[in-house]
Amino acid sequence: TKIPLPSVGKQGSLAGWLDGFLQPKPEEEGSDEPRDNRPSTVDDDRDPVERMFNFFFGDVEDSPQGLARFDSQRFPEQYPATKTEWAEPLPNDAESEEGPLLSYLPKRFRPMLKNTNMEERDMVLTFDASLDGWDARSFHDKLDRQGACLVVCTTKDGQVCGGYNPKGWCGYGEYRGSIAAFLFSFEAGAGRRADDRPTKLRKVGGAGLAQLDFPETAVSFGSDSLLVPLNGSRQASSKLGAYYERYEDGTNTLFKTTGSTQLKSLKVYTGVYEEGEYIPFSDAEPFALNYDV
Repeated sequence: TKIPLPSVGKQGSLAGWLDGFLQPKPEEEGSDEPRDNRPSTVDDDRDPVERMFNFFFGDVEDSPQGLARFDSQRFPEQYPATKTEWAEPLPNDAESEEGPLLSYLPKRFRPMLKNTNMEERDMVLTFDASLDGWDARSFHDKLDRQGACLVVCTTKDGQVCGGYNPKGWCGYGEYRGSIAAFLFSFEAGAGRRADDRPTKLRKVGGAGLAQLDFPETAVSFGSDSLLVPLNGSRQASSKLGAYYERYEDGTNTLFKTTGSTQLKSLKVYTGVYEEGEYIPFSDAEPFALNYDV
């Protein structure tokens, strides 16, 4: 179908017509021009480029040819973690942080999951080092191929901190990337209220190396941002800046005053899926394997 070109106006050029199109003028009283050809007097808040696009191609559709548009609401984990918005608790979220395996995620931890794939999905306690053992094999036995995980550590000094791993673990020896990964820490002595809000530290330097997923080690956010190797000890270490951002005051360790510490507890929560339901990122990622392992 041919699109008829507009007639050349008094300016004597197509450019003159374009200028008039991009800057529509109010309808003149008493004009002899047919009403249908006059510029609309309806307020139009579209910018000139959008008006031009709509003129030739029609109005923008929400789902062109049935395809959903790419945005932070439909695909939240393609964007960095939010630090200003907070999720609402789900009905099954637990009041207490103490509970057996498969107990639901405590309400205190739900808000930080805003704009993640876990925001509206129930999560349960899948690994508890105090019950399952402080070793990497037990860790991978319980968590491999379970999808996104929330790691919650309590240090010997009582600090509650950890991280969100959007792609979980598989134990294949991969560098798993995700721009949506983050670390977190609650203020010491702030109490354990459901309305607490942690400090969130985003992934920096791109999505790469959000997690080092090796079968002989356990928690590894970046190569040094939060490490809990689970080699029979309760040792944890942290150095911020290369893979995850520092605190606003420049502090470069998740533990605030020390680069390493002993943990009192290590718990990991995973999503609840129906039988047969697909679990995202529950297998190897293309091009993520480290063949030197």
